[in-house]
Amino acid sequence: MRAVAVHDAELSVVERPVPEPGRGQVLVKVLRAGICGSDLHVRHDADGSADIAAEVGYPDFMRRSDEVVLGHEFTGVIVAYGPGCRARVPVGRHVVTLPLIRVDGKVHMIGLSTHAPGGFAEYVLTDEDALMPVPHGVDPDLAVLTEPLAVAHHAVRMGGARRSDPAVVVGCGPIGLAVILLLKAAGVRHIVASDFSESRRELAKRCGAHVVVDPASDSPWAHSGDGPGVIRSAPAYYGTGLEALHALRGVPLLPWRRVMRTAKRFGAGPRGPVVFECVGLPGVIEEIVSNTPFLSTVVVVGVCMRPDTFRPTMAINKELQLRFSFCYDPADFDETLRMIARGRIDARALISRVIGLSEVPAAFDDLAAARDAKILIDPSR
Repeated sequence: MRAVAVHDAELSVVERPVPEPGRGQVLVKVLRAGICGSDLHVRHDADGSADIAAEVGYPDFMRRSDEVVLGHEFTGVIVAYGPGCRARVPVGRHVVTLPLIRVDGKVHMIGLSTHAPGGFAEYVLTDEDALMPVPHGVDPDLAVLTEPLAVAHHAVRMGGARRSDPAVVVGCGPIGLAVILLLKAAGVRHIVASDFSESRRELAKRCGAHVVVDPASDSPWAHSGDGPGVIRSAPAYYGTGLEALHALRGVPLLPWRRVMRTAKRFGAGPRGPVVFECVGLPGVIEEIVSNTPFLSTVVVVGVCMRPDTFRPTMAINKELQLRFSFCYDPADFDETLRMIARGRIDARALISRVIGLSEVPAAFDDLAAARDAKILIDPSR
């Protein structure tokens, strides 16, 4: 079979034998695969990711010197089951899959390890337990977006944005655009998107952003909400407590402490926007911490591989919640697939084009130069 492998930052089309599924494994014919920002990153700096992975207990992440078939976003057709499988999903069914596989009792990351070749190929092995059937009638171009959209779904859930909360998305690359789509699906009524690229700002509008901002000439924080619950200065923040005490103590025999605590549990009182950092470059977290309103929730989705700093005292003074989002859980993945199937997410705006395996090296260069949003691979081309 034909596949695209990376070795020492060079991408090439290689010939590999069609893999044989082992115990608990499934052979899938790839219909579409997606090129992810993580693929662009590991092409040149796999060692940095491998060092971090080793620190958290996964020593088998690919290194620059390895030859690895990339691709952890893919959809395909079940061809065959290995021994020991339940085979509950029939052969010939379209599936997506969590990009994980057990090999000799160890879990490996598909497309990011020499032990688990990925979906930039005509065929790929996956774990039976990771399979999720694609509902009938779903276009493979959309089904393949389950994985990146699940990343966004997980981040949006982590942010806990209510429909009435303003949301600010900093960075409108593929993940930022996916976050906008999931915020829209969640019914958030005020989504601000910020990016220096005019084409990405236009895509942000198409994905559902209500306000798009070029940070070179405007500030996203000027559009992050103007209601009475949005606090932008320390005196205003302190004043909310005094005003609440004044109002509650004006009612005789009212248990003001209990009322205040109950109101807080139900979301009353000042509340900042939910902010999504989708850039992944040094300095962006500090910029957000310094400029977002008080009581904001900041969800870091962008992967910054270099050391970074921000001022904790600024975050403390504003009582910011800083959260870091990584991937998804199986329920996020399944919920995302169902939202795609039901039309709650229309992600076609993300797709720039569909290419064959021989065009992958040039596509990596185009994506690195931000000339495209999402490029899909059809190995049959």
